[in-house]
Amino acid sequence: MALNSTIKPIELIGTKVILIDQTILPNEYKKVEITNYKDMAKAIKEMIVRGAPAIGIAGAHGIALAAMEFINYDKNQFFQSLRQTADYLISQRPTAVNLAWAVEQLYEYALKLKDLPIKEIVANVVSQSKKMELEDIKINKKIGDFGAEIVPKGATILTHCNAGALATVGYGTALGVVRSAFAKDQTIKVFADETRPRLQGAKLTTWELIQDNIPVTLITDGMSGYFMQKGMIDMVIVGADRIAANGDTANKIGTYNLAIVAKFHKIPFYVAAPLSTIDINIASGEEILIEEREQNEVTYINGKAICAKGVNIINPAFDVTYNNLITGIITEKGILRPNYSISIKQAKL
Repeated sequence: MALNSTIKPIELIGTKVILIDQTILPNEYKKVEITNYKDMAKAIKEMIVRGAPAIGIAGAHGIALAAMEFINYDKNQFFQSLRQTADYLISQRPTAVNLAWAVEQLYEYALKLKDLPIKEIVANVVSQSKKMELEDIKINKKIGDFGAEIVPKGATILTHCNAGALATVGYGTALGVVRSAFAKDQTIKVFADETRPRLQGAKLTTWELIQDNIPVTLITDGMSGYFMQKGMIDMVIVGADRIAANGDTANKIGTYNLAIVAKFHKIPFYVAAPLSTIDINIASGEEILIEEREQNEVTYINGKAICAKGVNIINPAFDVTYNNLITGIITEKGILRPNYSISIKQAKL
């Protein structure tokens, strides 16, 4: 059974980028057209597009849109404006390294073409951005195939947040593993936790899996220990927004809790992510900047207040899971194992 998810949350078509609006799923399926880099930055900030690989490609497409917008500038003005655009796009989501990685990669690509006429530079930048989009899907399918090899027959997999097709250009990282495993074994099942405060697990992960007819059970964030204690979870697979050189991993808030409980119950805990999510420039998770988001994400659900006015709110979007809690990191080059400082260095060569 071959599973090729047709969900494509981001696509560069001509002079515009088409996004699935993930803020209104699963109640409404709507696509929005982005025609300039400022609207792309807003879409990234407001999480119309979200997930580390997806916002990376969104950032690259933002550079492509900017290049098209600046096509009539002189060379100095063109590259100065493109640099400013790159910095602006990167600033929208500081934790996920894929955003900075993709934006910088495309900007540096443009710089290498500086001796060409601007129209040729723009055409090449747009073409390269599209290639990056298509490459993301290939990488995810490799991650899925490597991950499927370690999923036991009939396993129940717990996942956190959404690391599926919606978080990438298509197929997914953690859910890519699920898709590839399920293609071989239709007895595979998934538990998805809600993932407060934005409920990506409840709203997005369950929606994706239902589209592919993969059995999924929704639980609240506080239930994971109960089901592990009952022997109902065989493994945990999550995505990542940034991985340090030593394997410490930043992912959606609540991931660290899951890793601790999984360790206690001797349940394998895997991270699935492309090599572009690994930031070898930071030694450990202590150096990862954690994004703080608006208080109303916690105090409101679907536009309705759920707590008393005036309560103090702290809303970190991510936490860091230490490398000694991670069984393996599933990448497009295979599964990295401890010592991560060594296996990551070898994989990134």
